[in-house]
Amino acid sequence: MTNILQNLAGMGGLTDQVIASDFLISSKSAVRNIAFAITETSTPELREALREQLRDAVETHAKISDYMTSKGYYHPYHLGDQINVRLQDAHTALTLKEQ
Repeated sequence: MTNILQNLAGMGGLTDQVIASDFLISSKSAVRNIAFAITETSTPELREALREQLRDAVETHAKISDYMTSKGYYHPYHLGDQINVRLQDAHTALTLKEQ
């Protein structure tokens, strides 16, 4: 059933990669936003709560990165390989309309 839904959505077998990539981008945004919020808060209690959230966000980002690397979706140490993955992503996005 999942394959049927993936094909209807024009995503084929890329669903895991698309979800993981979106999650990775969101986690990067969370790290950035929480770090900014820490600089804007005025109370020590809130600052400490935000620091804990920042630690959790960084840990989540690391877990997602590790998962994506283990699956071959993300190549943080091999720029050429990562460029190829991103080019394939772009090609898939451009051909979604055609499917």
